[in-house]
Amino acid sequence: MRRIACRQHGLELEEAPRPTPGQGELLIEVDAIGVSLPVVRLKGTNGEVPGGDVVGRVAATGPDVTGWEIGQRVAGLAFTGAYAEFATVATPFAAPVPDEVDDAAAVALVRGGQVALGTLWAAAMRPGESVLVTAAAGGVGHLAVQLAQAFGASRVVAAVGDDTKAAFVREIGANEVIRYDKPDTDPVDIVLDGVGGQAQTATLPLLAPFGRFVSFNAAGEPVDVNELRFHARSVIGFAMAHFASRRPEVYARHRRELWDLNVQGKLRPAVHAVLDLTDAAEAHRVIEARANLGKIVLTP
Repeated sequence: MRRIACRQHGLELEEAPRPTPGQGELLIEVDAIGVSLPVVRLKGTNGEVPGGDVVGRVAATGPDVTGWEIGQRVAGLAFTGAYAEFATVATPFAAPVPDEVDDAAAVALVRGGQVALGTLWAAAMRPGESVLVTAAAGGVGHLAVQLAQAFGASRVVAAVGDDTKAAFVREIGANEVIRYDKPDTDPVDIVLDGVGGQAQTATLPLLAPFGRFVSFNAAGEPVDVNELRFHARSVIGFAMAHFASRRPEVYARHRRELWDLNVQGKLRPAVHAVLDLTDAAEAHRVIEARANLGKIVLTP
């Protein structure tokens, strides 16, 4: 099979044997691969095959795997080995895909949707609260904007790095758009931050009393707990691995909710580009430049 591996000089296409599913794993014949910023940031050099979100069909099952059929459509998280024609996925991180959900939507929702919905769950969002989303045009951010609106936010503020993304985030539901270097907006109840750095510095002070700042997928700046106490603010860390393994019932419920919202037309994943597997380096370049509007998808 073909796969993309990380080598000293970058991403390289190579031939490799088809993997064998292990205990509790599915082997998936891959139709689509989602590219995400955390994976792009992990620049390996020793032949690692990047991980990612995959959608395809079950090609084989590992020992003690039940409830899955060969040929069944599936979406899942492959922590390694995703950039390939075949990938293995542990069954806790795999989900059947309804026929009504297309490949691009499924690959966007299986991780990006779970992160967006999970951060709102971590923030305990209530209808009528205001929500600010950083990287609002990205793979997770553009879904969080839509979800916040679907759950009754009084106001959704999209934070972006440059003005070229303003029209896109307004089209998907943002009521306001701000830039990190000009954070001019009224206080908000919730900030969902997947950027860190300048974005965290700009948006943390925008929290109203009893506001919640949820940090995910980014290297954050140090936080002064005295400042949090003085303003009655909270900072929450969200990590998908802990969420999926320690809250499996919520993770499963969210998965069903995401499929339903997509079928109902209330959650519309945006696809920036669909590229061939051999163009993985270009996909990484776009993600690193923060130039994407929505998800980038690779097809083998």
